Amino acid sequence: MNPTPSSRPFHQVDVFAGNAYRGNPLAVVLDAHGLDAATMQHFANWTNLSETTFLLPAEDPRADYNVRIFTGSEEFPFAGHPTLGSAHTWLQAGGVPKSSGFVVQECGAGLVRIKRDAGRLAFAAPPLTRFEAVDEPLRRQLAVALGIPAGDIVDASWLVNGPEWIGVLLGSADQVMALVPDPVAMGNLKVGVIGPHLSGGDADFEVRTFIPGDAMVEDPVTGSFNAGAAQWLIGSGRAPRRYVAAQGTVLGRAGRVHVTAEDDDVWVGGESTTCIQGTVLL
Repeated sequence: MNPTPSSRPFHQVDVFAGNAYRGNPLAVVLDAHGLDAATMQHFANWTNLSETTFLLPAEDPRADYNVRIFTGSEEFPFAGHPTLGSAHTWLQAGGVPKSSGFVVQECGAGLVRIKRDAGRLAFAAPPLTRFEAVDEPLRRQLAVALGIPAGDIVDASWLVNGPEWIGVLLGSADQVMALVPDPVAMGNLKVGVIGPHLSGGDADFEVRTFIPGDAMVEDPVTGSFNAGAAQWLIGSGRAPRRYVAAQGTVLGRAGRVHVTAEDDDVWVGGESTTCIQGTVLL
């Protein structure tokens, strides 16, 4: 642990929602110089948010800053809403990108490009490091864990881009929102479920994501899963090259994830709002 705490700039940001307190919160320590990993992990556990990020000077000369991303129990090489929230905070604090077109974030998964898109920030989805259909026994486990007949699963695939997501496609958004998962049957699986809205509205798909732990947690809005799901669904022709996914509906949130495929890139974007701004002793 850091033996001599010092005052460091700190923001808490709401990500993936147009209105504050309706998306997914993120804690950001803007100057993490001198902090060791144990201190970062301890503080991330204390904030009790899904993720806390720590900004550092870039080591790669092509990057604008380096970010380390911690959940309450582990460090992630990449995560979506921490990427957008960290970039939003870095820019708000006066960060000036080296490139006129992109902010370049350095993280455990490598370099991630972030661009301004219609008043939002959007990141280029990193490559999937595991992308394959789940086997039949795992598909049966997923059906039991989600409390649905196996025949309701349209498709299921590994979508690993840092977090080890499994994506499950259902036939409709209503089926997604009606899920009552069994945490025991879910075990240690990180599962994201997506289904199309069939009756219009401001979103084309509904998403829910479930994260294992001492007690299974449903994440309000999940950029990394949406990035993998977009690559999967657009690549297979099941989703258009531009769409909006809603997430957090059953939790009383109003997350909106804006997806656009351009050339070889899939961009995942959303709005961010700073809700708390001050300093923290670390």
